[in-house]
Amino acid sequence: MSEQFVKLARAYGARVEGPLLVSADGFSPRYDLDRATGVVTRVGHSLYGHQLAGSIVAFPTAKGGVAAGWAFLDLHSRGLAPLAFIFGITNSVMVHGAVMAGVPIADGLSVEAWEQLRTARWAELRPAKRDLRLVT
Repeated sequence: MSEQFVKLARAYGARVEGPLLVSADGFSPRYDLDRATGVVTRVGHSLYGHQLAGSIVAFPTAKGGVAAGWAFLDLHSRGLAPLAFIFGITNSVMVHGAVMAGVPIADGLSVEAWEQLRTARWAELRPAKRDLRLVT
């Protein structure tokens, strides 16, 4: 088993580990997600049909705004929140929503680092160290 470490510009929350679920598309909790099921329901989205719970989900960008706060809290209250969010680039509303819901969040991956992420690869998000440990 080998490991690789990816640096993050910013990270907040508790240390978590689990499988990665990596998207080629940005993410809006209002338009891409069914909050009742935690499944990505926007037709054409690269994660269409996938449930976020139980995974560290990675999106290249955040889309949208004010819906994140209540959407993430709603997901968390239903037990449907992901283990953590990782964004290439995010916005303050997404960060606020994740913090409010108690879901770890990180952003600021370089393009080279993003290319190392693969769905189902085991990862450990370590916000205090601002890194992501990838296990192969």
